Amino acid sequence: MDINLETIGTTLVAKLSGEIDHHTAPHIRDAIDREMNIRNIVNLVLDFDNVTFMDSSGIGVIAGRYKEIQARGGKVMIIRVKPQVDKILEISGLKTILDCSH
Repeated sequence: MDINLETIGTTLVAKLSGEIDHHTAPHIRDAIDREMNIRNIVNLVLDFDNVTFMDSSGIGVIAGRYKEIQARGGKVMIIRVKPQVDKILEISGLKTILDCSH
């Protein structure tokens, strides 16, 4: 798993690649949380273009960041989602609360 973070104003763009599972989820969560707190982030964009796999640990990472961003009055968007990950987002119910695009 690789994560590249870019701040644009009060928006954090997290470009993820590889697998999001119980091994990589803590690293992703910690990196995003650290940047959100340092930069006073209000909105979060998760770029899933190069994500090849995600399990329930990834759902937990997304849900936790969603709660934090909601508390800040912002929005979370997931972009460039591949079909295999899109199905997981749909089954989990996250697509009902997040902006998701392909």
